[in-house]
This record gives sequence, structure tokens and C-alpha cells, in this order.
Amino acid sequence: MDEMINNYIAYLKEEEKSEATCKQYKRELQRFSSFCYGKELSKETMLAYKDDLIAHYKTSSANAALVAINGFLSFINRQDLKLKLFKLQRSTFISQSREMTKEEYTRLIKTAKKKKDERLALLIETICSTGIRVSEVQYITTEALTEGETTIRMKGKTRKIFLPDKLVTLLKKYTKRHKISHCPIFITRSGRALDRSNIWKMMKALCKEAVVESTKVFPHNFRHLFARTFYSLDKDIAKLADILGHSSINTTRIYIMSTGVEHRKLINSLHLI
Repeated sequence: MDEMINNYIAYLKEEEKSEATCKQYKRELQRFSSFCYGKELSKETMLAYKDDLIAHYKTSSANAALVAINGFLSFINRQDLKLKLFKLQRSTFISQSREMTKEEYTRLIKTAKKKKDERLALLIETICSTGIRVSEVQYITTEALTEGETTIRMKGKTRKIFLPDKLVTLLKKYTKRHKISHCPIFITRSGRALDRSNIWKMMKALCKEAVVESTKVFPHNFRHLFARTFYSLDKDIAKLADILGHSSINTTRIYIMSTGVEHRKLINSLHLI
């Protein structure tokens, strides 16, 4: 089983799946392998594992695990063992403990500047004003500043991202001051590009002083704030999907969900009671 899992992960890498996806799939498959140890790989075993998943995971997480397992089963030509995903009613709102507000975003920027961490302030502003993923920060280069745009090539897809004029001005001043003449712009002291782990730790360090819940402060949440802000002005979900690099508009819908405060105000304003 371990050898088959390793072969599948190698296949995913050849298919240009992201490193994060490969790690997640390997983790889920290793859990699956441990459960199956000493058991026959049968439909009965698969259904027992499905029951185990829902007993320990949230429905969305259990479905993510099933997607990984079903992909593996197809890879080893055991489509007969594939499992149906759990039915999950689409959520209309997100938890208020997860929604980043503009006010909180502003406090984080001010706190980073107060701590004299110009790099972090600009990094947060870059992610939030362009909607890029944390893995795409590497595409913010000195060359991109010259063009006012950058081309992102990931997962076999290519899309163009425009950089706001004000952001370009700020980044040009930053690169000139710190003598950054090569790409990418956001680098460590040793000159390496900042990775996901670096960025997470830097952002989390701002929470307490900025008085923002740590559950809200992570790179992807600034991407969500970009999406909600863009949609509130343009209302073109197809255009937003293209900007975010989504293949499905259903994915984009998740990004523009609010906590329901606006919906509650609208419902109360109907005056039907």
C-alpha cells in the first residue's frame, strides 16, 4: 500500500498538483492505509472507513478525504471501491469569527508599520489589493512593477493580474530603498523568497497588538476580503472568478459570502410582519 501511495503522489506531482495538495493527499492516504492494515480492501472495508471519517471529521473535511481516496482508487484501477461523497448543504453565511473586515485589515497594516515592519505591511496590502494566493506572491517581481501587471502560471493555468497604481508606487520605493533589483520582491534576509510558513508566522504576530482575532489572520482571508470588496463594487461574479483563477463560479461564491449581517438588515427592512 505504501508503495502504491508513493507512486500516486509522484503521479500527482507530474500532473502539476500543488505541493500543499500532494501533502494533504498523502496524509489522508496514510490514515486510510493505517485503517486498512490487516483488512481486505473491499467495499465493506471502504464503507467502514467512510463511517470512521464522519465520526472524526467535519463533513467538508470528510469529503476532502474521500476525494483523495477516490483519486487513489482510480489510479490503482479499483473504481469499484470508490465512495460517494457525503451530502453537504451549501452554507449561506460564514462565521463572524472568520470574516476579516476592512477595519481589521487597516489595523493590521497600521500595526505592522508601527512595528517598523514595512515588508509585512506591503505584503498584506499586496495580497489584499490583488487577490493573489500566498503561493503566488513569488510572481510579484521588480519586472512586474515596470509593467504594472504580472502573469501567474500555476497548476497548468495562466492568468494576468493587474497591480494597483498606488501599490506599484509603494513597492518601487521599497525595492529602491532596500536595493532589490531582482525578483521576487518579498524575500528573507538571506535573499530567498518568503514561503507560506514565513508569511503565516509574520501575520499571526500582529494579531494581539492589532486587536484582531487570530482565527481571522491568515493569507487566504485577505484574498477573501479582496473578493468581497471587488464584488460589492462590480457584481460580476464571472469576472471575479477569472481574476481569482477559479475554474468554477461555485468556488467564487464561497469567497463572497458574508456573515449575514447585511442579509439580516434586508430581511428586517421588508416590513412583512
